[in-house]
Amino acid sequence: MPRIKLEFPNSEGQLLAGLLETPDSGTPVKQFALFAHCFTCSKDVSAASRISRALAAKGIAVLRFDFTGLGNSDGDFANTNFSSNIQDLLAAAEKLEQDYQAPTLLIGHSLGGAAVLSAAHQLPSVKAIATIGAPATADHVQHLFQHAIPELEAAGQAEVTIGLRKFNVKKQLLDDLNAHGSAEHIAKLKAALLIFHSPVDSIVSINEAAKIYQVAMHPKSFISLDQADHLLSNKIDSEYVADTLTAWAGRYLELDAINAAGMDALKAPVVANNDVVVTEADKKFLRGLFSNSHQLLADEPLSVGGSNLGPTPYDLLLMSLGACTSMTIRMYANLKKIPVEDIDIQLSHDRIHADDCVECGDERQGKVERISRVITLKGDLTEAQRQRLLAIADRCPVHRTLESDPVITSRLSED
Repeated sequence: MPRIKLEFPNSEGQLLAGLLETPDSGTPVKQFALFAHCFTCSKDVSAASRISRALAAKGIAVLRFDFTGLGNSDGDFANTNFSSNIQDLLAAAEKLEQDYQAPTLLIGHSLGGAAVLSAAHQLPSVKAIATIGAPATADHVQHLFQHAIPELEAAGQAEVTIGLRKFNVKKQLLDDLNAHGSAEHIAKLKAALLIFHSPVDSIVSINEAAKIYQVAMHPKSFISLDQADHLLSNKIDSEYVADTLTAWAGRYLELDAINAAGMDALKAPVVANNDVVVTEADKKFLRGLFSNSHQLLADEPLSVGGSNLGPTPYDLLLMSLGACTSMTIRMYANLKKIPVEDIDIQLSHDRIHADDCVECGDERQGKVERISRVITLKGDLTEAQRQRLLAIADRCPVHRTLESDPVITSRLSED
């Protein structure tokens, strides 16, 4: 399953490391989710990885990241607290919104669950929240370093052991946790809530789940993770969470409606040979694309009102040029017996001012449509062979069509 590494700054300008789990090719991205891991864990903890992969398989792309001072993120853990965790969550949500789409689902494990419950009020895009083994309030985790409280009070900092790892913490963490001892914010959530908790959780008592459930308003649900440990270290438990979470979230994220729209688009019309037919699948942007033997979808991102069930028209244009380029290079390489092992074409489209376009010449004025094409050739090739194949790329028929200023005619059908 494709994973995209992301970096983004926290509120202090330090870089946080994230990983966006996306669906396999052919499965559309329907929604985006944000996963907050447990206290002192990292984004790569097994439960987070398994749940994220399972959700991605259902079309929900999931961003999980390391909080400040943990995993691959910059910063000093000793200088962090629960409030900074919330700010990190908001920074991650902003990254999703800027580069993709604002998250509609929040998932929090352990203290990460308490963090998403607190951060949700500042994320209006969120429609559903799931907590896993989470405390109702952040001050609950004080028991993890109860023995160090006297030293924290006296010296201002102490070394504590959490799990099998040692961490330096400062008194400001204790003070900040004490400031987050109220659960009143849970009653003000404007999203559906699902609570997962194990009755045998030895780290966070199931009584905490009861507190969350009692304070929260409907719609709210509770699922018991019978026999599961706090970290969901058993693969069966994390997969069960992922399966039930996806089924539950489908109601609030409208996953079923998105699936239905996609299926409607696949009602193929009769298409003549060498023709293409485009049909309307909904009253927004979803379209069915048909040749006489193939079918696919075109759409726009959710951020502009689409369903994100297929490539955009410009994506399809770039794909067409890229496919033609790759085919043309391959045909020439095979004909001339040039040892090309693999060909990758990366394309992008933008609009720039003619003054900034080195390739445009003096005759172009105003804004210019530019398609950038980066060709990667793999194999034991000489520099002369590489340059020859680069020149051959410009002979691609689609390339020539785009450069020929084609005449496009339109008329109304007689039906």
